[in-house]
Amino acid sequence: MKNIHPKAIFLTILLMGCSVFSQTHDFTTVFENSNFVETPTYPEVIRFYKKLDSTYNSIKVYTMRETDSGFPLHLVLYNPKGVFPNSFPAHFNKNIVLINNGIHPGESDGIDASMLLIRDLAQHTIKSPKNTIIAVIPVYNIGGALNRNSTSRTNQNGPVAYGFRGNARNFDLNRDFIKSDTKNARSFAAIFHALNPQVFIDTHVSNGADYQYTLTHLFTQHNKLGGEPGKYLHQVLQPALETALADKDLAITPYVNIFNKSPEVGFSQFLDSPRYSTGYTTLFGTLGMMIETHMLKPYKQRVYGTYELLKSMLEIVDKDALKIKKITNNAHTNYRQGAYYPVSWTVDSSKVSKIAFKGYEATFPKSEITGVTRLKFDRTKPYTRPVSYYNYFKPKDSVSIPKAYVIPKGWWPVIDLLKINNIAIRTVTKDTLLEVEKYTIKNYDTAKSAYEGHYLHYNTQVDKTTETILVKKGDYIVHTAQKGIRYILETLEPQAVDSFFNWNFFDTILQQKEGFSPYVWEDKALAFLTANPSIKKAFEDKKKTDANFAKNWYAQLDWIHKKSPNYEQSHLRYPIFRVGG
Repeated sequence: MKNIHPKAIFLTILLMGCSVFSQTHDFTTVFENSNFVETPTYPEVIRFYKKLDSTYNSIKVYTMRETDSGFPLHLVLYNPKGVFPNSFPAHFNKNIVLINNGIHPGESDGIDASMLLIRDLAQHTIKSPKNTIIAVIPVYNIGGALNRNSTSRTNQNGPVAYGFRGNARNFDLNRDFIKSDTKNARSFAAIFHALNPQVFIDTHVSNGADYQYTLTHLFTQHNKLGGEPGKYLHQVLQPALETALADKDLAITPYVNIFNKSPEVGFSQFLDSPRYSTGYTTLFGTLGMMIETHMLKPYKQRVYGTYELLKSMLEIVDKDALKIKKITNNAHTNYRQGAYYPVSWTVDSSKVSKIAFKGYEATFPKSEITGVTRLKFDRTKPYTRPVSYYNYFKPKDSVSIPKAYVIPKGWWPVIDLLKINNIAIRTVTKDTLLEVEKYTIKNYDTAKSAYEGHYLHYNTQVDKTTETILVKKGDYIVHTAQKGIRYILETLEPQAVDSFFNWNFFDTILQQKEGFSPYVWEDKALAFLTANPSIKKAFEDKKKTDANFAKNWYAQLDWIHKKSPNYEQSHLRYPIFRVGG
């Protein structure tokens, strides 16, 4: 008999013990045990991941910052080498794919699919990536997950019970990434910037129309992403995913961006502005996509479809790890001082793609309730036919990229958000005269209904002038030559769709704080016009050419007041200044 070293015997026993130990833990999920019709509660999800952490060296669960619910976010990392620091943030030499689940907890497909994915990776029942760390936020909207019901998802086929769309303060978290009204968004930002992921995936369930597909994808809009990242996403990653899923006999189509219409009419790609998760992550060079399963398909089909999509995405991005790292790390270099940056986009209708779309025949019978024509899909009549898909966008409005922005110290809410998003900021050490470009708000529209705690502005227009101002000690300078350049531009340029101005951060400048009493101003106004003949001539000309103005005595006094030194300079003056535009 061959002699065996005692240490080898001990090691064999130890490994057998580890194997037995892992086998004594039952990692069958609630989804699997319920015959695929239930999703776990939030505490059950966290217990599941913590049990994986205690059993497998390749899993680490971190407790992160607090959310509006009072509970902290958790972050699960999978590293096949089992190397983790004791505290977060963790720094690895590999790419990172960040998967976010439960932003809308009623859309729980990704919650269950990620549990299956991480378990199967840990147990080596599926192939582990070689060049990629997988990071999972198990449930992002904890408050919504705890607000569990079985009725609020009117359009959805299962699971039996699920969470609510609004968070603990009734915010839709997938509209909060720029304005960051919630602790959830601020906690996410901390995770995102600590990880610096190359790829971001957000899991959802779609709405809008009926069709044959279980899976739809919503990649961030490739023109808006721009440069090499945009080309790679559009020309390589998306086709590779579609092919990989087709090989699994899983058909997928772009997100069907219509409401109460048949997809046969054609549809455009969804434009994910920075308020949305993938629009936000794009600002830092990350490749982003949302998985949108079809709400009317059985829950089992949706969860396993999400699971297979995640597996396919991981295989693709792991294979292209070096290329992805290079193009995402260098994404910010596409934007330099003096170049033009698009702040709004519109569909390019001159470029049309054709999709062999798998739909159902649409009929338009008379409604038995309203008596008006309604939309109805006939599932007994499936079809595959070409449908127009508009997936190219062109800039609608652009701004020149300045060298820097000056932010007066009084606007600390803006400074706080810049810091949360890893934007480098320099504090002015002494009073300094500086030539800047100044914006005056020329025009804007405001929504008539509340939207996520705000009354949004849009169609914002500005006038720009150059002047010398006194930049005071303690004010801030934000240079654009940094990785977060796109975040800086999207938030600080008032014309940008999701700018801080449009999200009401600067509404105090829209209101005059000082006015005039007509009986006092009448005499002063007369003296002012007498002393300023050019203004007097302009005033008389306006009365001759504007009948409404000629009839409105108060408008006339106000016009003169706004031309005088008595008119406050802060009214409509955007308080952030551009340097070196």
